[in-house]
Amino acid sequence: MKHRGHFDDQVSDEALLSGIAVGDERAVLIFVRRYQRRLFGLAQGILGDPGLAEDISQEAFIRILRHAAVFDARRGSVTSWALTITRNLAIDALRVRRAIPVAPSDWVFANLVSSDVAPDDAVITSDVAKPLLTALAQLPVDQRRAVVLASLYGRTAAEIAIEESIPIGTAKSRIRLGMAKLRLAVVVQDTP
Repeated sequence: MKHRGHFDDQVSDEALLSGIAVGDERAVLIFVRRYQRRLFGLAQGILGDPGLAEDISQEAFIRILRHAAVFDARRGSVTSWALTITRNLAIDALRVRRAIPVAPSDWVFANLVSSDVAPDDAVITSDVAKPLLTALAQLPVDQRRAVVLASLYGRTAAEIAIEESIPIGTAKSRIRLGMAKLRLAVVVQDTP
């Protein structure tokens, strides 16, 4: 049964999901308005294709609305949950579109940070992204590819080993060494 509730724009995300779970159209409208730019921006940043990003963000909303009743706040925030759903859908679409991994210097890196930063996403600001991207560019090519495939494309060490035609131990080492160098570069950047 669909009905209209008494939700306003100040209601919490969790309350909106509860309303969505019982079919409240106003809760759906507020939720979509609140998240449409973030979900589209994330998909656009990963995919670089506005049309596909729109499709992915719509699919993300459909999944969020269908599963609103099973959201568990103990496992994380609504924002994290919604962005994770969107990220996973975008990565899946990217995998389908690109059988061959993209070089780390590709345009995707220029679009990783949206210009519309929400408070929950404040960690991913240009102050952090620029040194990180600079450090990423300075990694040896093999480590850079492994880090990008693991972190951006969500590939496991086993998948990277197959794609790169290397032993799984080598893939794990490249990821570990690359991530350690990135952490060090960001820590050094933050040190006064």
